Amino acid sequence: MNGPFKHRKKFFIFPIIALAFILAAGYVVMFLWNAILPSVIVSVGLISYKQAIGLFILCRILFGGFRGRGTGGGFRGGPPWKQKMMNMSEEERQAFKAKWQERCGREPKD
Repeated sequence: MNGPFKHRKKFFIFPIIALAFILAAGYVVMFLWNAILPSVIVSVGLISYKQAIGLFILCRILFGGFRGRGTGGGFRGGPPWKQKMMNMSEEERQAFKAKWQERCGREPKD
């Protein structure tokens, strides 16, 4: 009976942890903004806690998204190019590297 209900705990705890992280990050953003920017840039004023949370959320949307960063950029087993390179023979790797160096305008190394 414990099996089907095991994931319900995570379902209720995750939003609480996510909210706590956003609130803590808002405080950190507010502290850093108010401690650094007004003294460096004269025209920048202090921000409130609500503005800091809004700034944090805006930056996450524009620059980072809200997904976690797994190893390998979210791909199972790493990025596809890494798997492809690992499956190549030494001669194929050298030919591949020479081709890319040629495309980038560099002379291939001997």
